[in-house]
Formats: sequence, C-alpha cells, structure tokens
Amino acid sequence: MRTFISLHDRPIPVYMQDTNPKKALEMLGEVLNRKLQTGKAALRRCIQSLISIEIVGSEATLHAMSEHDTRTISLY
Repeated sequence: MRTFISLHDRPIPVYMQDTNPKKALEMLGEVLNRKLQTGKAALRRCIQSLISIEIVGSEATLHAMSEHDTRTISLY
C-alpha cells in the first residue's frame, strides 16, 4: 500500500507491507518528530533529505537523496 505524508512542506511517499496503516503512520510521525529533535546529526540529515519511506513490520527504512544517508529505524 502507498500513501503520502507531509514533511517540511513536501509530500513523501510511504510504502507499507503487512502493517496496520493507521497505527504505523501514527508511530512513524511520533518517531520522526522525536528524532528530528533529539536524534544524531546523521539521522537528522537523513530525515531532512527523505525521498521515500518503506515500512515493513515494525521497522521503517528512510530512503534519502544520498544512498549513504539511508537509515532503518524501529517504530517501537
């Protein structure tokens, strides 16, 4: 399933497999906001240059412009 979230006034596609979409999007929003405030510089850079997000189970892979900035985070 594919949906979009708005981050930094840009639509970011979110692809989900085997998850409850409503719960996954709520948790993703909470985690991204928390990581933007308290995360390490590499993770903040990844979030600021996102091009898509893939959620599989309880993990979200954040795909960034640079392949080196791509990260996988836990939603829990």
